[in-house]
This record gives sequence, structure tokens and C-alpha cells, in this order.
Amino acid sequence: MQLAAIIVSLTLTVVGVALLARAIGQFVRYFKLGQPVPAGTRTDNPYQRSVTLVREFLGHTRMNRWGIVGIAHWFVAVGFLTLPPTIVTAYGQLFQADWTLPVIGGFLPYELYIEFIGAMTTLGIATLIVIRLLNLPSRPGRKSRFAGSKMGQAYFVEYVILTIGLAIYVLRGLEGALHHVDHYEAAYFASYPLVLALKGLSVGAVQNLVYLFAMIKLSTTMIWMITVSLNINMGVAWHRFLAFPNIWFKRNADGSTALGALQPMTSGGKEIDFEDPGEDDVYGVSQVEQFSWKGILDFSTCTECGRCQSQCPAWNTGKPLSPKLLIMSLRDHAHAKAPYLLAGGGKTMEGDEKASEEALKDVPASALAEAERPLIGTLEENGVIDPDVLWSCTTCGACVEQCPVDIEHIDHIVDMRRYQVMIESSFPSEAGTMLKNLEKKGNPWGLAKKQRVEWTKEVDFEVPIVGKDVEDLSEVDYLYWVGCAGALEDRAKKTTKAFAELLHMAGVKFAIMGGDEKCTGDSPRRLGNEPLFQQLGQENVAMLNMAFGEDDEDESTKKPKSAKKIVATCPHCFNTIANEYPQLGGEFEVIHHTQLLQHLIDEGKLVPVTPVDGLITYHDPCYLGRHNKVYTPPREIMSAVPGLRQQEMHRHKERGFCCGAGGARMWMEERIGKRINTERVDEALSLNPDIVSTACPFCLVMLTDSVNGKKNDGKAKESLQVVDVAQLLLDSVKTPPTDPEPSAEAADAPEPEPVK
Repeated sequence: MQLAAIIVSLTLTVVGVALLARAIGQFVRYFKLGQPVPAGTRTDNPYQRSVTLVREFLGHTRMNRWGIVGIAHWFVAVGFLTLPPTIVTAYGQLFQADWTLPVIGGFLPYELYIEFIGAMTTLGIATLIVIRLLNLPSRPGRKSRFAGSKMGQAYFVEYVILTIGLAIYVLRGLEGALHHVDHYEAAYFASYPLVLALKGLSVGAVQNLVYLFAMIKLSTTMIWMITVSLNINMGVAWHRFLAFPNIWFKRNADGSTALGALQPMTSGGKEIDFEDPGEDDVYGVSQVEQFSWKGILDFSTCTECGRCQSQCPAWNTGKPLSPKLLIMSLRDHAHAKAPYLLAGGGKTMEGDEKASEEALKDVPASALAEAERPLIGTLEENGVIDPDVLWSCTTCGACVEQCPVDIEHIDHIVDMRRYQVMIESSFPSEAGTMLKNLEKKGNPWGLAKKQRVEWTKEVDFEVPIVGKDVEDLSEVDYLYWVGCAGALEDRAKKTTKAFAELLHMAGVKFAIMGGDEKCTGDSPRRLGNEPLFQQLGQENVAMLNMAFGEDDEDESTKKPKSAKKIVATCPHCFNTIANEYPQLGGEFEVIHHTQLLQHLIDEGKLVPVTPVDGLITYHDPCYLGRHNKVYTPPREIMSAVPGLRQQEMHRHKERGFCCGAGGARMWMEERIGKRINTERVDEALSLNPDIVSTACPFCLVMLTDSVNGKKNDGKAKESLQVVDVAQLLLDSVKTPPTDPEPSAEAADAPEPEPVK
């Protein structure tokens, strides 16, 4: 028995280690196929990156959002990293059944740890197996987060871990029997029942069982190693190695998610200068090797857990986009095409065509066939990613927010869109109208710039305009960036007027631009039209810098003495000016209107007094919530309004559900599956609310459209309102007359002074 165990275990070990070394080399070569990234963007602040990695792993900060799943996974992950000493012990036990590790082998804390973590790893993986079986795609179907995952690979990995965990437990029991543990000892607190069961066996029988189970443990480990080494696209196994570099190299060293700003377009690791582009610059991604090396690392790290899929608004409404399946498709394509690329394919090769053919002669036919596939193409075209998948994305950020290994889905989707828009001119036709209007008129509706200030005539106080009523913004507290929707869309204008009136009542000095401002560029950038974003953004930045004027610098900080403060009612404008305009040289202090309103309430400058009765539920705008982490201010405002009863929808805050307008989807028809805004309104209606509130003009339009449709169908009560929180606050701050029948003198009296 002993000899057979030694031969089997060592043979598998030699094969497994050799194949693992080869697999690691393959990964390094594959990642090098990707494009470089701008210098320092993935390696800045190495100390902070290391802290982030340790925090995310040891704290399981992203996994633990899923309750019992996170706890079970923590024990499995920690067990995988800290139980290798039991592998060394098993090798020793092949040759000497009672062998223990030198120094620490009989050390009680070590023995206690092995007992505890071995038992908890086994229980943890058993829990995860049960959870997977309860959520098989064959049961809830598309609603299962495992739909589309490679279940055979997952079963293999899970049952390997379970087998190894049980083998450790049995070996611990056998060790106790060999060491003649006759009564309970802390060192065997978990395996003691097995020690008692084995106590009656002869020494020879126990020794043979040690050889057998040491072989089972080592053979199972090495069979796993051989299998994953032969399948390097097996993300469910490789994520336990690749997650560490993927987290370390994530976009933000402080650990924040890759949301908010989009990354500038790069080619060959350098930002593209659209005023003087290089002759060989590559615009967007049309081939998998045009992704950065971090992109290819992202694809390989995907563990197919489906958290992104379970949160995706497109997938949940019957559309073909699943962030998980998209990443898996890119991963499998990259690995299948890699032999062709490593042989020199896909590049301009020195020499003649024969040299190229010579270089590719040993490339497998499957890799050559994979190289012929278009990255973006329909099923008939044998494309890797279907166009409907690409254009279904709302860039809501749910996938990035939920991914436990920090995959940056949105950046990859937008990179593919950029090529389609800029080179192929291939995108949903309806979006073309929006782009033309932006090019000609500077707003998506194509309206004249003078209409941007028409709303000011609908309020009964003066709204100062920069360059007309105030020379520059040094004379006011805030520039109110009204935005295209807030100035031109009838429903959004109600928010604009309500917010302006609240600022006026609170005595806040503010001004607006006079109509020369243009769209911030959020929609064209997320559609993929980077040059148009650059044009709009640069014009706005130049105009804003001029409007704020040249401030004297503070000698101690070398920064302007007065902050360039902007407040915006549109989260998309807010996000673009705050997070993306710095890429264009525009450094501004930007807040959302809900943040300012909450501050004014806290200071007592706005006092809600009039009750607004009814049940209210709040819809989190994606670009305010997930992209910028602003969740509390809108809820605090509603809490300050007397009479309101708040109730959250099932999906809220970090797991809030998109309205369907982001990612330039506001300007495209939704022809596949259920409308996203309808799904969201159905969720709201399940609470039977009196008011649905939000804090974004896009959300306001989308939710109102769906609610009106429901009213027409008799599925929503006629009294149901969809309003911005600023409108709610204004209704409560306005104090009605105390005398129900005021006298003539009172009727002629001046209006109360604004609240100071």
C-alpha cells in the first residue's frame, strides 16, 4: 500500500508541477499580448494598493455583501491559502505514517488552527455546493446567477475542495489514533469523534489508512492542478490565483470601484491627442489583442459567479447582455486566439507573405479559425460579441459594483463601442439624431441656445446670468449648472425651477450660464463618440474657467483662493464635470443639488413645515448612487419633510435598479425584452406608493413615461406622482396662510421674506 501511494502521489506531483509551470508561462505570454497602459496608472501608490489587496481579501469586503455566501467563501479562500502545510505533512506521511512537521508539528496553536480552518473550509465548500444546487439554471432559469456558467468546471472545483477537506479531517483522526489519544484533547477538538472511532484498529491498519488518505489528498490536489493547468481559461479555478494581481492592479489604488469617470482613449499605452493624432493610433477595440493587458487579466480572472449578471438591468429584462457572459466570451476568445497571435499573426510581419505563412504553419486550425472571427458580429457572422449585447448596456455600474474580483466591465464595453462608432459608424440609428443635434446645437434636442434660459421667465424672482447680471462667478456662492434636460425638457424644468426657488428662499447667491454652455458630453462619450465628448468638454471647460475668473493663488497651497463651486441637478452632468473634466484641464468643486439642499436644511436655512402626506419610495439614480456614492442626502431630505412615510424598493442603494436611460440609452429605442423603466416602475408599484421620487432628470423622464403608461392601462392609481426630491422639499418649505379666509389687507400684504 505504502509503495503504491508513493509512486502514484509522486508521479502526479511531477506532472502537475511541470504543467503548472507551463501554464504560468502561458499566462505571462498571453497578458503580454495586450496593449500597455499609460505609465503609472496601474502601479501608482504601491503601498496603498497592497493595503487595498489585504483589506479586500482578509475582509472579503465585496464578497461579504452576499451574507452567508461571503462567510462560507472566506473560509474556503483562507483555507486554500493557509492549509498547504497539510500537503507537506501528507508527503511526509507517505514515507512515515506518524510524521509531523518539524518545530510546529506538535505546537498546540498550529494544531488548533488546522483543526478549525480544516473543518470550516469543509463546511464552507459544502455550503457553497448547496447554494449552487439550489440556484441551478434548470430551476429559476434566466434568473439564476449561474445561468451560462460552466457548471461542470464549477462542480469539479467544488468537489475537489470537499474531497481534500474530508481527507484532512480523516488524516487528523488517524494521527490522533497513531498518537494514542485516549481522551479529549484540544488539539483534536474537531476530529476527536473520528479518533474514537479508529481507536480499536491495529497500528498496521491505521498506518495503511494514513498511506491511503495521504495519497487521496495529494492525488486529488495534483489532479486538480493538472486539470486547471491544461485549461487556463478555467476561471472558476484560476481566479484564486489571478484575483490577487487583478485587485492590486485595479484602476484606483484606494480600492474604490472603476466607476464615475471613463478612462481616456489610449493607443499603444498613450492617450490619443485628438487635435494631432498619431498616424498609427488605434481607435477603440476591434480585436481582442487591442485590449490592454489589464483587460486580458480581467477576462481571465472571472470566476463565473454571476453576481454581475444577477444585478444587470439588461439581463433582468430579457436582453442578450450578461456582463458575465460577455467577459467569459472575451476570455475564451482571447485564449483560443492566443496561439495565432503568439506566432506573429495579427501584426505586420517583417518579410514577405511566405514568411508569414511559414510562421503560422504550426498554429492549430482552431486558433486560425478563431482569428477569423469578428470581435463584434452577429451569430450569422460568427461574431464573438453580438451588437445587441454591446448596445444593451446602460453603463449603470451594477456589474462593476458587485464583482468580487474587480473586473472593469464598463471600460471594456465602451472601448468596443468606440471602435464601432468612430471607425465603423455602426450604432443604433436613433442615436445619430442625438449626435447631429449635439454637433450643430450643443444639446441633444437640437433647440436654440436662447431656449436654455427661457425657464427663468417662469419664476417670480431674478435668476442672475453670468456675463449679463454678474461679471463673473466670484460674485456668487455657486454656479448652478442647469444642464440640457433641466433647461429644455418640460418635466425636468420643474426640478430646475423648484431648486432655483429653494436657493432663492435660502438666500444662496447663485448664477447660471447664459445659454452658451453645451451638453457636458456624457451621452456621446458613453455611446463611444470620444471626439465629440472632447470637443464639447473642452469648450465647456474653457467657458467655465473664464466665468470663474482668474483667482490669486494662496501662497501656502498654490491653489486658487476661492473654490470653483458648481451645483448640478443632473447626476450625469455632475459626474462628467466632477470626474471627467479634470482629464480636460477643468478642476471644479462639484456637488449634487440634493447634497446642497440637505446642507441648507441642516443649517436651518430651509425648514420643511407643511406636511406632504403619503407613502414615498425613492429611486436611486445610477450616476448619483453607484457612480458617486451619494445615497444619504436625498433620503435625509425626504425624512425632513413632515408627513412622508418612506419605504425602500427591494433593489436600492448599491443594488438599485437602473431606469434604462444611462449609457446613451436615453436616445435609443428599447426593442428587446421588457422595458427597463417598466420593470423599475413595477417594482415601485408593488409597494402601492403615493409618490415615486428621484434626483435625476433622466430618471424622472423614464419613470414618468412608464407611470403614465400604467395609468392609461389602469394599473396605477391616478394620484401617483413622480417627482424630484427638490419639488417635494419646495412643497413643504412653502408655508400656507394660517388664516383660511385672509382679509383684504392681508391679501395685499407683501410676501414673506425668504428664509435666511
